[in-house]
Amino acid sequence: MKIYYSLFFFFFIIIIKSQGGFNVVYEADYKLIYKNQTKNAIVQDAAFALLMNEKESYYKNINQYVGDSLRLEKKLHENSPIDEQMKYISDFPENIGTTTGKIYVTFKTSNEYFKYEETNDIKWQLLNEFKTIGKYKCQKAITKKYGRTWIAYFTKEIPLPFGPYKFSKLPGLILEVFDDKDDYHFTMYNFRKRKYYCSSANLHPNAKLVGKEKIFDYQRKELTNPTLYNKFIEDPEERRNLLKKAENRAKNYNPIELNIY
Repeated sequence: MKIYYSLFFFFFIIIIKSQGGFNVVYEADYKLIYKNQTKNAIVQDAAFALLMNEKESYYKNINQYVGDSLRLEKKLHENSPIDEQMKYISDFPENIGTTTGKIYVTFKTSNEYFKYEETNDIKWQLLNEFKTIGKYKCQKAITKKYGRTWIAYFTKEIPLPFGPYKFSKLPGLILEVFDDKDDYHFTMYNFRKRKYYCSSANLHPNAKLVGKEKIFDYQRKELTNPTLYNKFIEDPEERRNLLKKAENRAKNYNPIELNIY
């Protein structure tokens, strides 16, 4: 199983973003607790950086953020040892740029780089419910998006209309957001002012632009791709066992987005 995970994650290394470099003024860091299987799910966690200025945000897994910076500095490359590269991969390969009107997503799958755009049309219902998160007074909001019902807590004390993943367009920074089944639960653990240009946001500018429907749910499809195992596993019996396990995982896969809209 360890070999399987290593191979699966290796093929989802992400090194690009569609919008180019990014001028960072603020950074919020989030912890995600998640269950990406519907049966016998193991609770896992991951960390993400949300880089922002007043007009747009840029979001990616922190491990990949560090790895991309090392690639830019030529300290990490395709010929680096697998164990070294494994330090900078994630279940969540997407790089996500958000503006008022658009969401830009870039990632790698099947040894190709893709990007897609979608309209930022999320609509929230603000509720007259409040709680304190850290030192911030937060208000509750709710929305239905991507096949799930999401609950968010935002603070007007940080007047930035952004949040983790694709969540935005509230009158303040989102400090916590989770779905009603609590399969995916984001919590901010750090916020600070920054001022620098993130060059590693544009390591591969030639990603192929496709419609979201073309590559939606790609991770489930990749799980059962036999070439993933044929190329690296010589023993036929081991390949069959790994593929069978992958098929079970694909059947019970529980992605953050259950549908396109």
